[in-house]
Amino acid sequence: MTVSVAGETKASRRTVWLWRIAFVAAVALQLYGVYAPREAGPHVGIPQIDKVAHFFLFAAVAFTGLKVGVPARWLLGALAANAIVSELVQHWLLPQRDGDPLDALADLAGVAFGAWIGFRANRRTP
Repeated sequence: MTVSVAGETKASRRTVWLWRIAFVAAVALQLYGVYAPREAGPHVGIPQIDKVAHFFLFAAVAFTGLKVGVPARWLLGALAANAIVSELVQHWLLPQRDGDPLDALADLAGVAFGAWIGFRANRRTP
């Protein structure tokens, strides 16, 4: 169900749709990154660089999800659960991957950061 707001412009509707597309893209990229049979992305030779990727993948989903209006309780709970479950899946079910507790910590830090900037951004939005 869509609610039409008086004074809503074509540009604001377009902005809403762009945020929704960004959210779907962030979710797809995050799920691919943590559940792909092989480690996603190029190997750059920098130790522990995957922690940065984990951080930003989860932060992007948290931020864009809050921006499009996904209830924080559900979004952040699901992301926190996914941070843990994805590492268990990698460890037990994906033979080419390793479950790493530090990846889960990077995921959770990303969720916290994405939530923080998402809440701040939504507070400023009229």
